[in-house]
Amino acid sequence: MELGKLGVWCSTDAFNAKDLAELAQRIEGLGYAALWYPEARGHESFATGSFLLSQTSSLIVATGIANIYARDATTAKLGQQTLAKLSGGRFLLGLGVSHIPMVEGLRGHSYGKPVATMRAYLEAMENTPGLNPPLEQAPPTVLAALGPKMTELGATRTAGVHPYLVTPEHTARTRKIAGPEAWVCVEQKVLLSEDAAQARQAARQAVSFYMTLPNYRNNWLSLGFGEEELAEGGSERFLDAMVAWGNLDAIKERIQQHFDAGASHVCIQTVRADGQRLPDMELLEALAP
Repeated sequence: MELGKLGVWCSTDAFNAKDLAELAQRIEGLGYAALWYPEARGHESFATGSFLLSQTSSLIVATGIANIYARDATTAKLGQQTLAKLSGGRFLLGLGVSHIPMVEGLRGHSYGKPVATMRAYLEAMENTPGLNPPLEQAPPTVLAALGPKMTELGATRTAGVHPYLVTPEHTARTRKIAGPEAWVCVEQKVLLSEDAAQARQAARQAVSFYMTLPNYRNNWLSLGFGEEELAEGGSERFLDAMVAWGNLDAIKERIQQHFDAGASHVCIQTVRADGQRLPDMELLEALAP
């Protein structure tokens, strides 16, 4: 797989089949390398990937991420290989340990120690017989990684990592840990608005859910944000770090900062000033490769 530099990250749960197909085709037509989508409370990840692959011809379809508690390792490996085989190698499997509320509350599983659980899952995938006849080339996997131990695991046992809601400083730290060869596929939220109050209100709405999750909060604290900056919806400095807003040049500069820090791929997630969850297609057109 040749993963280009720019992709799009978008939640797909709100789309019907027609609109989701049109979205994927527009992103493909704009020249983006990949479409990334999450797995939370809505669409099942591999079924969504199958649909997106069937509606496109060259676009890489990437899970960002598929929850390892949603399926066992055997199903994950066979599903990954099936989608890779039937799409001509366009499926990129991003795996993650998700979060306690999504695992214990929603699915009723016990949430294990993240790195040890992921390591065991990868080993189980490796020990699972693949398709017969086997694929000529194993399809790539990346891990959702914020901390150094998960980053190291992703760099040594998979193709790389997919950090979410991070800064260029985090990207530099990730590259240092991951080494020169691993993929570092960074998500970056962007918002086209020069109205600071409007932009920060939209940014606050976009990150509000994530601020309740310990995995993210601990990572932000490690980046130098204080507890007081994560209170009451987030400080201006914190919001500006999470969502790149301003004119087109300012947004492009933030994306370039990730590349300068060592990112191999940046997947853009648009945030709209009006608060709507749908992607800002005009902004995606303006940022297209």
